[in-house]
Amino acid sequence: MRIGALVTAVGVLWAALAAEVLAASDVRSVRLWRAPDNTRLVFDLSGPVQHSVFTLAAPNRIVIDVSGAKLATNLGQLSLANTPITGVRSAQRSAEELRVVIDLSAPVTPKSFALAPNQQYGHRLVVDLFDQNGSAPAPTQAPSVAATTPPVPVTPTQPPPKLTPVPNGKRDIVIAIDAGHGGEDPGALAPVKGQYEKHVTLAIAKELQRQINAEKGFRGELVRTGDYFIPLRKRTEIARKKGADLFVSIHADAAPRAAAFGASVYALSERGATSETARWLADAENQSDLIGGAGNVSLDDKDKMLAGVLLDLSMTASLSSSLNVGQKVLSNMGSITSLHKRRVEQAGFMVLKSPDIPSILVETGFISNPNEARKLHTASHQQALARSIQTGIRQFFRENPPPGTYIAWLRDEGKIAPAPREHVVARGESLALIAQRYQISLALLRSTNNLNGDVIKVGQTLQIPATALAAQ
Repeated sequence: MRIGALVTAVGVLWAALAAEVLAASDVRSVRLWRAPDNTRLVFDLSGPVQHSVFTLAAPNRIVIDVSGAKLATNLGQLSLANTPITGVRSAQRSAEELRVVIDLSAPVTPKSFALAPNQQYGHRLVVDLFDQNGSAPAPTQAPSVAATTPPVPVTPTQPPPKLTPVPNGKRDIVIAIDAGHGGEDPGALAPVKGQYEKHVTLAIAKELQRQINAEKGFRGELVRTGDYFIPLRKRTEIARKKGADLFVSIHADAAPRAAAFGASVYALSERGATSETARWLADAENQSDLIGGAGNVSLDDKDKMLAGVLLDLSMTASLSSSLNVGQKVLSNMGSITSLHKRRVEQAGFMVLKSPDIPSILVETGFISNPNEARKLHTASHQQALARSIQTGIRQFFRENPPPGTYIAWLRDEGKIAPAPREHVVARGESLALIAQRYQISLALLRSTNNLNGDVIKVGQTLQIPATALAAQ
């Protein structure tokens, strides 16, 4: 009897498992996002599925076979304008297999992957269609959604700001402005439904760009110009291609406690800098990359030890500048909003790991806090936040203008008064090295900063005496 009961129980279990496997997941909606170099399709599912993707030519098509799925939405509602997609059709090949065919106007390279549920979405199948040879058009509109739910709201598109011409042929100081998250990645959620971090960050980034471009000698470049997703490392690659002198990533924080509040600024941590230096040295392709912040030093003709030293020096210099500009931005933000921390914090954020570009991450406030979320969604507060960030950036570059820029020319011609200079201590720096850099004596540097000895800490701000400014 026991053996018979066991066999029966096993049989029931196998039947239940088989029923679960055979139970089809619904494709509840399909969302489409257009980025400058790819188109993303996201299939929202009621459960996990298996899938395969392959391409066909003459005409160009992408075929997506989804096992254990059935269509429960209308694909005809998708807006395909400004994409390489000319049509999307489907067929239920069997009770267990759904086929989706994407008709194309140009060849693309597909990449697909599944995503597990998160706070915002359930199971998803993501299919990215990467343009080939830049043949597809650039995005000009928000994503479309084929579903019964309303589309996600987006910030209205504004015309590109007019750049102020720079005289004398001196180049602009370029600020890469990275609006955090985007597209399929909404970021943190506000208490009010439909308010996402990705929209706040893009609105502030666009306003910051407008304010930066309004000042002679500066140019703001948006890393993300619309509501689409960009991988983290690609964000710094875009900044590098734009010739950025500074990378600023805009975010809005979130915490389990709704009471958490205040803005903060991050620079790269020491551990993050060390690991990134090792990664660059380990990657053969990076050996030939240029370190713009270290005087365009190429690594392709250096042995590994020298390349490591150069990378480390470049990372140290970038980190020092990051802490410096970060503290100026934070101080200015403190005049218009509450601060979560009064000193620049350091963490291993991926978007900060650039050895040649000073980089900061600005948390503009806690979007999870109802009061701060309300402010973050108002144009006046966005403008004030952008103004405080822009002021901090201007202060830093007026003290540290890159050679060959219009701001450096103004300083050299005596057209801008030297401001009191500060130095934020970075990893590996000593008081003696800092004194040597600014061509002043140790004794003067100690007395200016009321130091009894030579012990300094990473992140500490030192005042540089006026006699050093004349030597710069």
